[in-house]
This record gives sequence, C-alpha cells and structure tokens, in this order.
Amino acid sequence: MTSRREFLALLTAAGATPALAFSADAAVVSSATIAADPLRPQYHLLPRANWMNDPNGPIYWNGSYHMFYQYNPEGAYWGDMHWGHAVSADMVHWRQLPVALSPTPGGPDAEGCFTGTAVVQDGRVMLMYTGVRAASRELATIKDANPPLQESQCLAIANDAALTSWTKVSAPVIAAPPSGMQVNGFRDPSPWRQGEWWYTVLGSGVANEGGAVLLYRSKDLRAWEYMHVLARRDRSGLAQFGPFDPWDVWECPEFFPLGDRHVLMFSTGGRSYWQSGRLDAEKMTFAPEQSGILDYGSYYAPKTQLDKAGNRILWGWIQEARPLEEYKAAGWAGMMSLPRVLSLSEDGRLRLSVAPAVHQLRGREQALKISGDAEANRRQVDALRVEACCGEILCTAERAAAFELTLMGDDASPWLTLGFDPAHQDQVLVDGRPVPLHLEARENLEFHLYIDGSVIETMVNRQVAWTKRFYYAGKGRDLRLRWKGAGLAGLSVWQMSPISADRLTS
Repeated sequence: MTSRREFLALLTAAGATPALAFSADAAVVSSATIAADPLRPQYHLLPRANWMNDPNGPIYWNGSYHMFYQYNPEGAYWGDMHWGHAVSADMVHWRQLPVALSPTPGGPDAEGCFTGTAVVQDGRVMLMYTGVRAASRELATIKDANPPLQESQCLAIANDAALTSWTKVSAPVIAAPPSGMQVNGFRDPSPWRQGEWWYTVLGSGVANEGGAVLLYRSKDLRAWEYMHVLARRDRSGLAQFGPFDPWDVWECPEFFPLGDRHVLMFSTGGRSYWQSGRLDAEKMTFAPEQSGILDYGSYYAPKTQLDKAGNRILWGWIQEARPLEEYKAAGWAGMMSLPRVLSLSEDGRLRLSVAPAVHQLRGREQALKISGDAEANRRQVDALRVEACCGEILCTAERAAAFELTLMGDDASPWLTLGFDPAHQDQVLVDGRPVPLHLEARENLEFHLYIDGSVIETMVNRQVAWTKRFYYAGKGRDLRLRWKGAGLAGLSVWQMSPISADRLTS
C-alpha cells in the first residue's frame, strides 16, 4: 500500500529526474511477452503496457463510459504523469484511446498532470486536475521532494465529442493554497455542481495539524473562491485512521450525495477511508455520522461516477505488491479495480458490490450439491478449481458454526484465508486479521471473490472489501479451495472470460 507522499519521498532519496521519473533505464518489454505473462489480469482494466495508478474523471458521456487514469508512457514505474484514456460501452470491455493530457514544457504541469475529475459544463466535458512544476521552497507545496514542487489546479476543455482532443486553459484556475495557510500538499480537485455554484474539494494537509480537505466554490470553473476546511483530522482521532500525523496529507478526496446523506472519501497512508453524514447546504459544512475503511488491501485513490442508470460506481487503483525491479521487468504495473456499486444502509453504513455488468464474463459454473454430510461437502470443495487463476467464487455459510475457506495453489501454498467464529459475530477474519462486520438478525455470511491473474477482490456481505495481490510461482496456474469446519450453505465457481482476445485487456 503506497501513497504519492511515499513515492515522492523515494524521489527525494534517489534524486529526481526530469518529469519526476523514477528511472530512465526501463527495458522495453514486447507485447507478446506481456500478453503471455500469467500474472497479468485478464478482466480488469489496465493499459497495454507501462504504469497505471489513480482513476481520474470516470464519466458516462455521449452513450459511452470514459476512464482517464494516471499513466506513465515511458515504462512500468511511477513518474512522468500523463492522463491515459479508455472507453467502454459497458464498464467491462475497454478500448484504449490516445493519451488525453501530457505535461506542457514550461507550463504549470511541466512535471506532471496529476489526479483530477471530469465534469460537464454547457455541453462540454472539462478536466480539472493538478499540475505540478519545480519551484522554490517558498512557492512549493511539496517541500520534501527533490526538487521542491508547486501544485496548482488546472483546466482542460474537450474539443470533440469523442474526448480525444483537448485545449488547456493556459493559467491555473487555482494557483496557490489559501493565503497564510502552510500546507503539506495541495492536489486532486473533485468538483461538482450544486445549485448555481460549482464546488470542489482539494486534498491537503495543514502543517502541524494533519490531513485536511479544503472547500472552494466557483460560478464558472475558472475563478475559484476558498471557503473553509470541510474536514480535517481530529487530534483525538478515529481509531481506524491510525496515530495522529502532523504532516499527513488527505489525498484524492471526493464528496457526493448518496441516498439521504453525503459521503466523503479520502486516502492517506496507503489506505482509503469513507465518512457518511449530513451536509448543511446553506453553510456548506459536513457532520459525519459513520466512518470506515473502503478496502483493507491493495486499493487506493478511489473515484466515483454515475452510470447511465444513476447508480454511484466506485473505482480504485490496485497497486503492485512486489519489488520495483520486478514490475519494471514485467513491463506493466497497476490496474483498475472492478466497478463497485455503492449504497448506504439505513443507519448510514457504506455498502458495496461488484457491478452486475461484470457477470456477463461468467463461463462454466461448478456448483456444490450441499448435503448434511460435512465430510462429503468438504470433498466436493477439494475437487473445485479456479482454472488459470481467472474466476469468480460465491460462498454462503451459516453464522452458527466456525469455518475457514482457503484459496491455495497447486502446491498447497495458501493465498487467501477467510474465516468466521460465532463467538465473535461482529468480525470476519481475513488472513487471520479481524475486520469489523455488522450482521443483521438472522443474516448469514456471504463471500464474493473475483480472482484474476495476480489479484483477488473479496467482498463480505457487501460491507467488507479486501483486495489482495498474489504472485504464484508454482508450475500449475489453477487455484484450489479448502473448507474447514461446518455451516457451508452454498458454493459456486465460475470461470471468467478475458475482455480481449489479445490478452492485453484493450
């Protein structure tokens, strides 16, 4: 789990190269080699090669879904940030389009086009994003980078309906942090329209005070007025946010209505969080009522959009969990999560599930015939396989019994273990770690897993999400299942089809 703050710290340690590149010596890896890589996912969105990180401005526009994302065209390492661009009819099958945004030499984004958002104004799509350039320490908003970096908020306007040509507004639309405020970061605008105003949140950290989300407003997306801090880290803290850090930065914030409440999301320290609560629309203040972690695994910088039916869809960056030299040599790094549908429970707890559109990829189903014979059920589970690490699993279990479900390689090495103990009904165990769970009366357990190459996305009762990377080096590429305990109520395994014939997922 890595944040841009940690990437920039690595730049400082190593010494920066132009356009914030980690390395200029990355070997060119052929498309054939990348396509044949058994670790490369086959039904997640990722570019044909090179580095991907944050989702930027997913939007449904003109009958298609567009995904912009942080992209390095030079290799499979972080740096030289551009905006990659892909388009889809269904949020599942994607076609790569030309790069949308590139750094402009001498411009406010000379060292990179960082994260932002796509919005529509007067029938035209606009991209609001963070531009980064080298600056003096006095002007820098990232002072510990080498060289120090100045972040400002920029705007680009689409020239065509296909969103393949863009014109940048020459000067930043938000050039600097609020006067007199010493910040640790100033990035990732996420604007929305509310009444006659545009509002945007910005990720930041106030020196010696910790992470913060800043709120601005505008009539036209060009002239912005600072309002106040919408959310900040309380020194007393919420337990899941970890110890108070006076130099923390809350990255990639987003604020949106969901049901009868509003939701704030932000990322920090390699983890992404949510809060739900009430917005005072007159004062534009937010009072959180519930909070939690969006995903307990390799998942960062989430971004949402509305689909054509008006559902709130969540995307996130799934990071690599292997050494830099390994993914540079592989020629690809990072991917987009599967689309997740968001909703709230009656008491404001976040609920999420993979979008039903993904299920069109299902192929052959292996389904257990559950009996009262626990040993017979166990033998059936032992016979199941997720072929080529590309499949979906749906498992239901009774809450009255202790159990454990393990995914493992052909060599019996465990890759993921899910467990439950009825003596602790307020938690589920993921790889032995307790994760909070809020079961309703008579609600049983439901585990939904999506396995793809070297990633497993797991959801438990639409409440807990855990994304895990695994790099299986065994001779066989099939995953096996093992069930321990009682209470198994149902288990199905589907093979999943690749989203492209050339195995390059585009």
